Order: sequence, then C-alpha cells, then structure tokens
Amino acid sequence: MQSKTNQTEFVLGFHAAKEVLEAKQVVYQAYLQKGLTSKRMQNFIEQLNRARIPISEQSKKELDHYAMGMNHQGVILEVEPYVYQSVDFILNKAKEKQEDPFLIILNNIEDPHNLGSILRTADASGVHGVIIPKHRSASVTASVLKTSTGAAYHVPIARVTNLTQTIDDLKKKGVWVFGTDMKGQSLWEMDATLPLAIVIGNEGKGLSRRVKQHLDGMLTIPMRGHVQSLNASVAAALMMYEVYHRRSL
Repeated sequence: MQSKTNQTEFVLGFHAAKEVLEAKQVVYQAYLQKGLTSKRMQNFIEQLNRARIPISEQSKKELDHYAMGMNHQGVILEVEPYVYQSVDFILNKAKEKQEDPFLIILNNIEDPHNLGSILRTADASGVHGVIIPKHRSASVTASVLKTSTGAAYHVPIARVTNLTQTIDDLKKKGVWVFGTDMKGQSLWEMDATLPLAIVIGNEGKGLSRRVKQHLDGMLTIPMRGHVQSLNASVAAALMMYEVYHRRSL
C-alpha cells in the first residue's frame, strides 16, 4: 500500500492507530469513515483532537481504495515513514535495561503477516529487537503494522545489507547465535541466560545454507505429532516464550 505522496505511509485499524498515537509517532492526517458514530470511534476522535491531528471524513469507498483490500475498520492514519534502527541501537537498549541481549533474526521471511505476528510476540515476550535483511524479506508496511497491532513501534527493527556479516559481528560482541532446525539441540536444553540471538527461517525452505554456516548451533522444537514443521511465526513464538520463561525464573 502506497501513500499519496510516496513520503508517508498508511496505518490501518483502531489497534494499530492507537499504538501509533501512544508511541508519539508523527501523524499528518487521520482519515475516518463518514457515518461511524460508535463509542469507540468517538473516543478515538477525542484522542485525535487532544493530539491536534487533522481529521478528514471519507466515504467507505475512498478508504477501501487507500486500504487496497485490507480491513481498515473506518480508520486510516497517514504517518511518516517507518524508521529502522541499527543493531548497536538494539544492543544498547538491552544494556540500558541491564539485561543480556535477546534478539530475533529473520532469514527469508517474506510473508508480511508472519513478520507482523513475530513483532507482536516479540513485544509481548521482551525481545530487545528484530533484525531483517534488506533483500528477500518482508519489510515494515501497512499490512505489517496492522498485523502487529502497532508493535513495530515498540520493538526496534534493524534492516541489514549482509545478514551473515551481522551474525559474525554479533558473535564478536559476545552474542550466541542459534538457528532453528528439525535436527538441532532441544529448545528445552538451551541456556537462555546467555546473550542470545535466534534465527528464524522460512517455513518452506528453512534457513539458508550460508546462514547455517555462521551459527553457533541449531535448536529444535520438540514435537510428538505427525506434522514436523510449524508456521514461522508460531515457531518464533515458542522460541521467544521459552527464553522469556527461563529468564523469568
């Protein structure tokens, strides 16, 4: 979904829009569907007025055009483009919290819904940041912002040119980097107290061979059923919550 000016982006839906406001992101305009008078909409309008954000009422047809088929719930915000952070920014965030770093690295995750879901869980489980490659990867779009319900504004995302070089740099800084694979060490046996980064691969192809060559080891999720693979966002969620649980003990 593209903005009208190519210098702004659209955020769709109540949840994502509220997260944008709470994160104090720059909002240029709010587009609201004409005729919606629910209590929810009235409260949202009051929130927009307090933030002094211009409101433009549009027909459902006009909002549908901007949303390009996505569910907008009668709410679209036009915001400044998403700002990616550096890997050092993420590591410093962990240091400021006096916590060992915990990062998620995505390898060949191209589905924006998977990226959005992973960001949502990352925010809930205390992940310090997510690293994605610039190429062959989903980036932060309106669809990702909606799926993440705005979590992208709370979890720093670094977008890197060379994923394997980034992995090597993390290892030099004392971060242990593990991948996910069916033949790895059990997730239940890992030391979650380490400075840690976990690489999640595409659910179809898994991790790339080149990325595997740069990892400290592989982790697997124990399963007892007939299906031996999980959706990338589900696998990532299990990994993240296992680390969160171990570090909370």
